[in-house]
Amino acid sequence: MRIQATVLIVLTTLLAICAPLSAQQPVTAAKPEDTEVWEPVPKAVTPGAHDAAPPSDAIVLFDGKNLDEWVSAAAVMDKDKEKDKTPAQWSVANGVLTVNKSVGSIETKRPFRNYQLHLEWKIPENITGDGQARGNSGVFLASTGPGDAGYELQILDSYNNTTYVNGQAGSIYEQGIPLANPIRKPGEWQTYDVVWTAPVFNGEGPNADGSLKTPAYVTVFFNGVLVQNHFELKGETLYRGQPFYRKFDSAPIKLQAHGDKSEPISFRNIWVRELN
Repeated sequence: MRIQATVLIVLTTLLAICAPLSAQQPVTAAKPEDTEVWEPVPKAVTPGAHDAAPPSDAIVLFDGKNLDEWVSAAAVMDKDKEKDKTPAQWSVANGVLTVNKSVGSIETKRPFRNYQLHLEWKIPENITGDGQARGNSGVFLASTGPGDAGYELQILDSYNNTTYVNGQAGSIYEQGIPLANPIRKPGEWQTYDVVWTAPVFNGEGPNADGSLKTPAYVTVFFNGVLVQNHFELKGETLYRGQPFYRKFDSAPIKLQAHGDKSEPISFRNIWVRELN
């Protein structure tokens, strides 16, 4: 009985101590509006008639009619000089843009930084060759200098065509192996949907050291299948050696005229949305 009485006294004492604390710190119920955010309001964008059609805020780079948004990348001058705006010389017929390997690559007149890109491409049905010599081309997501300087998303006939896996269609050339190979047969249209986040470099002005602050990232859907999932690039595309970063701010998008001997590939329906 004494033990029970002692326990009762202790419990009563604790309740007496806790009661004032509870009174001083009432628990309030959370309200839905506590976590509701009303601003800034996202801008209204009218989608295209179908997913491949450009939305209302897109810049149409090729609509099947002309190459007004493109210049010859082969005519680009030294990186410290103004670019030569020589018109692009690829072929446009029946709504399709076809590579002209004799005049070299083409790139957009205007530079871009972060963006969403839609692009459709086709390997000729009568393609010949094998490995990297079979419909080779590329989308340079940032063309940072003459030649093949920049960051390349590979285009290639990878339908029953064996090559190194970081050089097949959907790869970030010699860096990122695609997560899948969803390519269609030669003669059928292929689709890339890309989200490109440009690298950021330290400092501004003439005394900036230009060191890398954050790397470039890319997400790629290939025929609707995710093949690059926010992939972190190690630097610019190099055919030989390890990639590295060079400072730039914004850059054109380039389509490559590869030097292989296979039949030239074609493009259509190219548009881009600039992102913050």
